[in-house]
Amino acid sequence: MRILIVDDDVINRKFLSAMLTGVGEIDMAKNGQEAIDAVKHSLTANNPFDVIFLDIMMPDLNGIEALQEIRKVEESKGIQLSEGAKVVMVTALADKQNVLSAFSKGCEYYLVKPVQQAKMFELLEEMGFDTSAGQ
Repeated sequence: MRILIVDDDVINRKFLSAMLTGVGEIDMAKNGQEAIDAVKHSLTANNPFDVIFLDIMMPDLNGIEALQEIRKVEESKGIQLSEGAKVVMVTALADKQNVLSAFSKGCEYYLVKPVQQAKMFELLEEMGFDTSAGQ
């Protein structure tokens, strides 16, 4: 499994990466634009990400905006919404407006910080991925 972790906070990136150690190959991006560039590169290299953990609150290009651009990049490559990377919004924002906005822009899952490893693995298993190596 190829995983992209996107968060402007280095501690959050390291925390999520530590939780996912052994589950798959992990790449990280510190902002929305880096995430878009990483997705473009992965698709060009024919080595796409399976899962993207995407923070909502980031400067410049927030997670919702990055999600929209990622979906546009996938669409330009002929990838249908249901066939692209599974996107998990990871945020402290649990209000109805942010949750609905994220789902309407193309995310499949939503995790509220602080993230619990058990909940993260539950979502990955729901997506059909094996997490036994990371447990």
